[in-house]
Parts: sequence; structure tokens; C-alpha cells
Amino acid sequence: MDGRAIIPIANAANLAANPAETSGTGCHGGQDQMRAAAAAAGKSDTLAQYARDYPVASQGPHDQPQSMCPAFGSLRVGLRMRRTMTILSGSACCVYGLTFTSHFYGARRSVGYVPFNSESLVTGKLFEDIRDAVHEQADPAKYDALVIINLCVPTASGVPLQLLPKAINGVRIIGIDVPGFGVPTHAEAKDILAAAMLKYARSEAQNGPVPAPRGAVHDKPTVTLLGEMFPADPMSIGMMLQPMGLAAGPVVPTREWRELYAALKSDVVAAIHPFYTASIREFVAAGRTVIASAPVGLDGTADWLDAIAKAANVGATELAAAKQRVLPAIQAALARTPIKGRITLSGYEGSELLVARLLIESGADVRYVGTACPKTPWSAPDLAWLQAKGVQVQYRASLEQDLDAMREYRPQLVIGTTPVVQAAKQARTPSLYFTNLISARPLMGPAGAGSLAQVVNAALDNQARFDAMSDFFGHTGKGDRAGVWEATPQLRPEFRADTRRQVEKAARKRKAEEMI
Repeated sequence: MDGRAIIPIANAANLAANPAETSGTGCHGGQDQMRAAAAAAGKSDTLAQYARDYPVASQGPHDQPQSMCPAFGSLRVGLRMRRTMTILSGSACCVYGLTFTSHFYGARRSVGYVPFNSESLVTGKLFEDIRDAVHEQADPAKYDALVIINLCVPTASGVPLQLLPKAINGVRIIGIDVPGFGVPTHAEAKDILAAAMLKYARSEAQNGPVPAPRGAVHDKPTVTLLGEMFPADPMSIGMMLQPMGLAAGPVVPTREWRELYAALKSDVVAAIHPFYTASIREFVAAGRTVIASAPVGLDGTADWLDAIAKAANVGATELAAAKQRVLPAIQAALARTPIKGRITLSGYEGSELLVARLLIESGADVRYVGTACPKTPWSAPDLAWLQAKGVQVQYRASLEQDLDAMREYRPQLVIGTTPVVQAAKQARTPSLYFTNLISARPLMGPAGAGSLAQVVNAALDNQARFDAMSDFFGHTGKGDRAGVWEATPQLRPEFRADTRRQVEKAARKRKAEEMI
């Protein structure tokens, strides 16, 4: 399993050209039909818990955040763990897309896949194939855990992963449902798998001795860090904690199963990313104290150290020493690398508010922050700080809201998701992709304080280049002129009018049928 491939690990005869198009539960069925089918198939409790953990204000056309397939988050967590195999159960096109995306982002192992067709889905043979697959793959010499993820169609059809054995030959079996119609973003899907693993590990720890972490065991109290971070950030946090007699504990999601036990052992958990609602529930059940926000910028670091000291019963002298060690260095880094410019920022990683704080303390004029993640108590300090600076903060931001903010505030730089960046460039505005160019940088401590200036200032200086390119190309490639043509396309307004009439007629027909 060292290669990069999709490996069917069940009866390949079940792979059909058109998987699972039954009774509205196929991919074409739409969210409402899929949700109703899942409830009818016994998934009501799961969907209800997801609705509580990951709330969406309403179900209007623009209320679902536009992010990649949510299941990518769970898949990413599984693929980053040592001695863990991840198996997908879903439509072939979804499995292909998720695997492609995972390998694009650096996955170095294969993804298991249990194929199916309409017959195996309806008759229950798919569950039998999944059960056979986990028995076949449960090799304790290779794996600590097997993760099985139901995508939309198996979830809507009620494939009962909860009936799988809890362990086979000592290999833990973790089955989760991650449907696009029940989980709003891929960031929150990370929480689903992380919480499922924490719950399993907590049960193991309660029932007897568990293995120690692979690395050295700290002789100091530790602080577990909740949320994926740039690799240098945990080291920066450890440096901040050292004068208080504390050490940085594991980062959750972890890279190995045994790290889960050490994470649960920490007395304090820092919710660096605030959307890990289910994981926080597991830490609270284990009796751990959870604190909000992160050590970002000068104000954020000072407040975070205060919260850590209070939660860990650290004395005033040790707290003062920690602040003296790190705050002057952060202040110097911010002064050394200023950012001047008006910026709007949006993304779906969950760290958007933290990045905005850092930009503002660097001198940027940030007008708008949009995040696809929900409002939780763990982002409250960041929200209050940003609002006190006059920043508009939009949780569960849609593409339309991000674009409206760009038009309203007329920023000199747009930081956002792919479609936002595309719209900004079309409007001659310099822009940066949040996921690859911003969130993949250190944010914590002195290293974070100066990490954004180079890329942000370089982008701000690109306005003349955008103006020159736009003037040169003119309207080429826009609207009706998009694509490659041998001759200039001729507009046919009568065709558009006819098409519009047909669309309106079909809409009136659907509305009439709904009233019957």
C-alpha cells in the first residue's frame, strides 16, 4: 500500500457504469432528497448530531458554504496518520475526485475503495462487501486502525457502518458517515474523524494501560493543540510555554494512533481552530479544560498566555517570564515587516480570523473576513477583537457574500478561495489563494508575525502589472468571447430570449406541481 492509487478491495464485479441511482438517492437526487432518504434509512440520529455540531443558519440557495467535498477533510486526516488505512464507500466519480485531490495535496499512500452498483446497494450486499474488506485488510503488522468513510450515496441508503466489528485482530475499525448533504465543509469533516478516534482512544484508556507515544514523554504538564498547523507552529508554542513550566502536547488530528492517548492526558486543550466541536466534546468528557483562540500577533499572544496560565494554575512570575520572552520579539517582527493596504479575506480552512488579526497588527487595513466555518464559543475572542477594529466578520460565508464584500470595500488585495480570486483578477485586483499561499505558513509567535509580509506586500505591488495585462487583452476571453475561435463569435440575442422563455416555463411548471 505504498503507491498512490485507488485500490478496489471488494468484489470488483459490483462495479457498474452507473452506480446507485435508486429512488432519488443517487448523486443527482439533490440535498433534500438525499437527506430525506438518509433519515428514512435510519441515519436520523447521525444527521441530527451533525446539525447540532455544524449548524447552518438555514437552507436557502446561498446558505451552504462553497467548499470542496466535505469528505476530503476526513480522508486527509486518515491519510496523514501512520499505520492507518482509509477506505471509501461511495460513487466511483466521487472516489476518483477525492483521491486525486488527496494526492494533489501530498498524500503518499493508496486509498481503499469498496465498489458497488444499484443491486448491491439495495440488497445490502454492499455492507457485506465492506465487512469482507475490513476483515481482509485488518493486518496488525501493518495497521493500528482502519477508517471506513461512507460518502453521500451509501449514507443516504443507510449502509450501517456501526455494525462493523470494533476491532479485528487487534486493528481498530472506525466507521463514519461524511455526506455532503449533512456536513457543511471539509474542515468540519476533519473534526468528525478526529472525534471518532478520540472517543475510541478514551474508551481504551479507561479500560486499562495504553501504549506510550513514540517520542519522548514530557516530564512537564502539556497543552494539547487542536487543529492542523504549519509544522513550525507547535515548536513556537512550545517555546512560549516553557517559562511557565509547560510543554506543547500532541497536535490533534494526530499523526499516529498512540498520540491520541497523550492528547487526552493533557490537562489543557487549546482550540487553535475553533470548529472542532465534536473533538472538544470528547476532551470535556475526559475532564480537560479547553481554551479559545491562538497565540497570534501581540494582543492575541498576550491574551492566550493569560488564558493558559489561568487554566493550568501558573503563577504570575512564570506568566510574566513567558510574556517577556516572546512579546518583545513579536512586536519587533511586526514593526520590521509592515503591511500597508486595504484587504478583504475569506476562506474555508477555519483559520481566517487568526490570519486577519495578524494582518491588522502588521498594519493592514482589513475590512472583511469571511469563513465557511460556523460561529462557536472558541472563536469568540477573535470575533470581539476584530469587531472592535471595525472589521465585518461573516461566518458561514457564501461565495456571493465574499464577492459582495469585494465590490463594497474595493480592496487593494483580495485573499480568498479560487472563485473569489478569479473574480478579483478579472476586476484588475491583485489576489492570493488563501489555502496554498496564506494558511500554509507559520502564524504563531515571532515567526508568524513576519511570515505574511513578503507574499502580501509582493501581491500589493502587482497592481500596475494587472492594469497592463487587462489593457493588453481587453475583453478577450470574457463572456461570449471566452474560448478559442477561428472567427469572432456573433451574438444571437433571439436565441437567448428563447432559452430564457423555456427556463421560465419549466420553472412555472415545477411550481405548479409543488402546489398540487
